[in-house]
Amino acid sequence: MAQYFEAHPDNPQPRLLKQAATLLQKGGVLAVPTDSSYALVCHLDDRDAVERIRRIRQIDEKHHLTLLCRDLSELANYAQVDNRQYRLLKLGTPGPYTFILDATKEVPRRVSHPQRKTIGLRVPDRKGLLLLLELHGAPLLACTFIPPGETEPLNDPQEIRERFEKLLDGIVDAGACPQEPTTVLDLTTMANGGDATLVRQGRGPLGPLGL
Repeated sequence: MAQYFEAHPDNPQPRLLKQAATLLQKGGVLAVPTDSSYALVCHLDDRDAVERIRRIRQIDEKHHLTLLCRDLSELANYAQVDNRQYRLLKLGTPGPYTFILDATKEVPRRVSHPQRKTIGLRVPDRKGLLLLLELHGAPLLACTFIPPGETEPLNDPQEIRERFEKLLDGIVDAGACPQEPTTVLDLTTMANGGDATLVRQGRGPLGPLGL
């Protein structure tokens, strides 16, 4: 049965989020609000938790999972980034953008794309989630919380509780999210002098990135 944490959207209580971080460190799967929609998150190096997320979403290993980071200083451990890519990343973080980059060897094979060896990375612009990342002390693996057979991500923490509390270890209720997916940009195409490739237009506008 999932623990339920009611956190203030603007001034989240560190005590509550510390309890949520403890669940993650013990291998838990949580539903948390982001700056786009609710997401399922777990500890990066926990094989069982990663598989639980895939089962809840009913997705296979070809579906990109995203690494949520506190800031760009964490990216170098998990992605290969050149100067051009880094400048674009700085323009889009924190914010509702997911950037696909070549994964480093630090990224477990089970969470990178099996054929391309890439990883989706993002720095969310949501105060409670950033605090949770800080308390956890490491990036989290995340997947947009779209129920199997549906197309829209969940946005109501009470609905998440009613439908999925037996499958989750915790739910962080910090109010509604914009319920619009992130803009996804593939930056691997920049490695050889090319341009960033738009994979999905979402909440993040392209103008601030100069695209």
